[in-house]
Amino acid sequence: MATRISRRKFLSSTAAAGLGVVAMPYLSRAGDRPVSSHGVQSGDVGADGGVVWARADRPSQMMVEVATTESFANARALPPIAALPESDFTAKMLLENLPAGQEIFYRVRFRDLSHIDIASETVVGRFRTAPADRRDVSFVWGGDVAGQGWGINPDDGGMFTFATMRKHRPDFLLHSGDTVYADGPIKSEVKLPDGKVWKNITTEEKAKVAETLDEFRAAHKYNFMDEHVRAFNAEVPIFVQWDDHEVTNNWSLSKQLPPTYKVRDISLLAARAGRAFHEMYPMRESIVEPGRLYRTLHYGPHLDVFMLDERSYRGPNGANLQDSYRPESYFLGPDQLAWLKRGLLNSRATWKVIASDMPLSIIVYDDATNKKGSEAFAQGDGPPRGRELEIADILRFIKASGVVNTVWLTADVHYAAAHYYNPDKAQFQEFDPFWEFVAGPLHAGTFGPNELDNTFGPEVKFIKAPGPDKQNLPPSAGMQFFGHVKIDGATGQMIVTLRDRADVALWSTTLDPKRM
Repeated sequence: MATRISRRKFLSSTAAAGLGVVAMPYLSRAGDRPVSSHGVQSGDVGADGGVVWARADRPSQMMVEVATTESFANARALPPIAALPESDFTAKMLLENLPAGQEIFYRVRFRDLSHIDIASETVVGRFRTAPADRRDVSFVWGGDVAGQGWGINPDDGGMFTFATMRKHRPDFLLHSGDTVYADGPIKSEVKLPDGKVWKNITTEEKAKVAETLDEFRAAHKYNFMDEHVRAFNAEVPIFVQWDDHEVTNNWSLSKQLPPTYKVRDISLLAARAGRAFHEMYPMRESIVEPGRLYRTLHYGPHLDVFMLDERSYRGPNGANLQDSYRPESYFLGPDQLAWLKRGLLNSRATWKVIASDMPLSIIVYDDATNKKGSEAFAQGDGPPRGRELEIADILRFIKASGVVNTVWLTADVHYAAAHYYNPDKAQFQEFDPFWEFVAGPLHAGTFGPNELDNTFGPEVKFIKAPGPDKQNLPPSAGMQFFGHVKIDGATGQMIVTLRDRADVALWSTTLDPKRM
C-alpha cells in the first residue's frame, strides 16, 4: 500500500526531483506531432492517489506531470508509459503518494516513439483526493449515455447533462452503467413525432451494432467526442461500472442474439466488450482477478462505495422462480456476495453506498414486448425466489451483523425515483429499512415507469417518468436525470437530490446517520 504524505512533504520531494525530465524540446509542425485524441480522465480516486487516462493517435509514450498547484510550479514528472496499438493507443497511470484532501493537477502529453523530440500539445486535468478528515463530500450519479439512437446533437446542446453536473463541482461521478450503447447504431437523422428532425454527429463504426474489438472501442470514443463530456472528464473523476448495453441489450450467457449480429457467440462479444471497457476508463486493476469490475472505493471517513458487477457472474435470463439458491439464478454470484458482506462488515465509514447497476424491485422483462422472463433481480410479488435470494441474503446479513447506514444507488430504467424499503410492507421482512435512489438517463431515451414487486416492500416516495403513453422521449424533451449527494462533514448527514438536465431540483431528502 502506498504511503500517504503531506502536501509539505510532496512539495519538498518534488523540488528535489527537478523538472528536467519532461521539459524537452519538440518540433512545432502540427502534422508531425502526436495528438491527444479524446481528452483526459481520472478515476478510482482515494486518499493518496487515483488513476489518470488519455489516448494518443499513434504509438507513443504518455508523459505525465502532477502538481498541487494550478501553475504547476511544483510539478513532479513521472516515468513515461507506452500507448500502443494493442490498447488502441490508450494509456492509464496510477498516481500514488499524493496528499489527502488535496486538489491535484496533472498534465499529459504524448511523445512519439520513433522521434523522442516530437511531442503532442499538453492536456490538463484535475481531481481532488479523498479526505483524511471529516470534510464535506459531494458526488453525482446516473447512467445511460447515447441510448436509443439519441447521440450528440449540437443543435440541442450536445450531451448537456454533463455540463449541468459539472457546475456542482462534485468530488466524483458514480457512473451506474450503460456507459455506451454498443448495440445501438447512431443514425445521422431521426424524425421526431412533432415533425422536427434530431440530427446526430455520426461515425462509421457507430452505423451498426458493435461486434469487433475496434467497434466496441469506437462506441466509447463516440461519447468522448462531446465537448461537455470531455470538459467534465477533465475535472471530475469517474467511478464506473457496466450494465448490459456495453455488450448488447439484456445480455447473459444464454442470450439469443438478433439477426443483426454476424458474430453469434455472446461470450466472444462480452470478452471484446470487456476489454474495450477496461481500456477506455481509468479503473484500478485487480491482481486477484484481472478484468474484475466489482471493487470497494474508500472516499474518506464518511463514505465507502461498493461497486457491484451484475452482469459477469449471472445465470441465464428467464423465469428464475426456484426457492433454493442455484447457479442458474446467480446475479452477483457467491464470490462477489461474500466480498460484499466482508466489505460492509469491515467498513468504518459513516455511509456505505452500494452501487448497483440495476434496481432491486423494478421488474425488467427480458422480452419487454410479451412481458416474459426477468432480466433483473425482481421476480414478481411474493416471497424471495431465484435471483431475489441473493438480495434477501445480503439484507438479512446487514440486519444481523449490525451494519448501519446503507444506501443503494442505481440507474438502468431511464427515469428518476426514490424508493423506501419498509419491512412492514414486504413479503420478506428480515431487514432494516433503507433507501434506494434511481437516476438517469444522462443522455438517452426516457422510459417508464416500470412495475414494482412487493417482495422487499418498496414504497415509492418520488417518481418522474414520461408515463406509459410517452416512451423513448429524446433528450430534447428535458427528461434527463441525475442524482446529487452531499454528505455534511460535521454532522454526517446525507442530502440526496434528484435533478433534471436544466438543474431543477425535483425531489430531495435528508438522511440522518445512525451511530455505529
